[in-house]
Amino acid sequence: MLDVAVIGGGPSGLHTAILLAKAGLAVTVFEEHDDIGQPVHCTGVLADDAFDEFNLPRAPILNTLSTARFISPAGFQISYTTPSIEAHVIDRGQLDRMIAAEAKTAGVDLKGGRRVRNVEPADRGMRIDIDGDGTVEARAVVLACGASYGLQRRFGLGMPPVSLNSAQLELPALRGGDVEVYFGSDTAPGGFAWTVPVTRPRGPYVRIGLMCDGDASTFFKQFVNRVGPSWGVMPELATEPRRRFLPLAALPRTYASRLLVVGDAAGLVKPTTGGGIYYSLVSATLAAETLGPALASDRLDAEALSVYQQRWRQRLGPEFQAQLALRMLAQRMSNAEIDSLFDLALTDGVMPIVRRTAQFNRHRNLIVALFKHAPSRRVLFRRLMQ
Repeated sequence: MLDVAVIGGGPSGLHTAILLAKAGLAVTVFEEHDDIGQPVHCTGVLADDAFDEFNLPRAPILNTLSTARFISPAGFQISYTTPSIEAHVIDRGQLDRMIAAEAKTAGVDLKGGRRVRNVEPADRGMRIDIDGDGTVEARAVVLACGASYGLQRRFGLGMPPVSLNSAQLELPALRGGDVEVYFGSDTAPGGFAWTVPVTRPRGPYVRIGLMCDGDASTFFKQFVNRVGPSWGVMPELATEPRRRFLPLAALPRTYASRLLVVGDAAGLVKPTTGGGIYYSLVSATLAAETLGPALASDRLDAEALSVYQQRWRQRLGPEFQAQLALRMLAQRMSNAEIDSLFDLALTDGVMPIVRRTAQFNRHRNLIVALFKHAPSRRVLFRRLMQ
């Protein structure tokens, strides 16, 4: 019997597995795709400090980001340049493969092409039913299966209470540029759209994508037609984008008897942007810190494992609450209200607040400062009261 079965071979599952294997536990990762790191659904922007915090390899870094341009529904533009290096564009597939190599070195058994059909309690642990490959048993299971929630629902853990749909495609470009973020109900209702420059050895590329309420594929096609020419992209060459369900809030419960849920599978992402890598790794670390002692003491009941949820709430709860409050307001704002915020940023002291408080992975200080800024508060509260 395994000590731990990890369902999913992305960063959160692999990082959990590495930490547990280094503690001397028998860990197997089951990944449904044949190749770790494929397909890629991620925008692939990662904060600089995450590399040192989680001992990540820097080889997957393609280019560094320093300037972002924000465009309102009416076309108002605001540019922001970070005072120091904040984030990098990465080759997400390469990152996953390099973490997988570290996992193998740590003693993790990686099994690709293994789709888990079911997980259920067994006499002495958990039984994992693998499509076309029989069953295995483990003392505990970690769900790291991304934005797929069938197994979570079977254990009564629910669904992310807030979500949007997303679509993205990386396309060859004739020229580079800065990150651009577009707002507006005609572009990405309830969310926003983006262009992210990518520098590869064979030339410039651009990741074009959006998160929205509604049919992401339809809005994506419209957005490519709008922004593609400025990057030298031929919209007619754009294939079908990669689409996914995007969780923006945590599951009501992220644990059960002999079971923990991490990363996107737990809805532990930035409610503001949907970014998931950093918080996935935080949750993976906390999951391993919870499971290790629980396995050693053979205390794997739900009450014992609830410590995991207490820990991530203590570490991430205030950040999530602030981001979710802004997310719920933003999803309800009209184009005119968004334009009003841009106008404030251009004329009424918002940008000094941004420069003083903005951090790539931590948005709470900026959000709190905006609510304390009287003109911004009036715009936001006007929507809150409606």
